[in-house]
This record gives sequence, C-alpha cells and structure tokens, in this order.
Amino acid sequence: MIRGFSDHAANERTYLAWVRTGIAVIAFGFVIERFNLFLLAIASTASLDAVERARIARLSGSVGRYEGAALIIGGLALIVVATIRFVRTGSLLDDTETHDARGLRLELVLSGILVLFIAVFSAYLVLG
Repeated sequence: MIRGFSDHAANERTYLAWVRTGIAVIAFGFVIERFNLFLLAIASTASLDAVERARIARLSGSVGRYEGAALIIGGLALIVVATIRFVRTGSLLDDTETHDARGLRLELVLSGILVLFIAVFSAYLVLG
C-alpha cells in the first residue's frame, strides 16, 4: 500500500481538475478563433451593404484577432503550472519533513488573470 495514499489521490484529483480547466480554456480559445474567421467571411460577402459589413468587421476588429490565441496560450500555461505543482506536491508528500504552502500565489494570480480576461472580453462583446 502507498503511504499517504489519500493525500496522493487528492493531489492527482486536483491536478486533473486543473488540466480539465486548461483544456476547456484552450477549447474556448479555438471557438473564438473560428468565430472570428466566420465573422470575417461574413463581412467579406458582397450581399451586405457597407454599413453592415463595417459593423461585422468591427466585431472582429483588432482585439477580436488576438483573444482566442491569448486563451489558448493561457490554457497551456494553466496545464504547465498544474503539472509543475503536481510533481512538486507529490515529492513534498513523500518527504517526512513539514513544509509550508508556498506557490499558492501563482495559481491565484493565474486564476485572477483568467477571470479578468474573461470579464474584459465579455464587456467588449456587450459594448461592442
């Protein structure tokens, strides 16, 4: 039997939750990228008048070209940080000494950046 199995299992469940979150963020980034391509294709059609074409092109403007890529990179960063945290926590669980909870700030900062990015993107869609 593995010593501290419940702690290792909790560490693995936390790791898998972070990986699922990273994959969801990456998938959302791909959806946004495809939607921007769709908007650009609609804007280039000849059946729309100039006002509608400009309005659709504005939705996929300068900000609209980069948020999908930013979400994809952010999701990859979440997975990398989760992997580092998983390996580090696994080695700390096997150690007999008591350790403090360092590194928690990085996860909080990444989560805060993700929430801030989604809030800014939502405001852009609502106001744009």
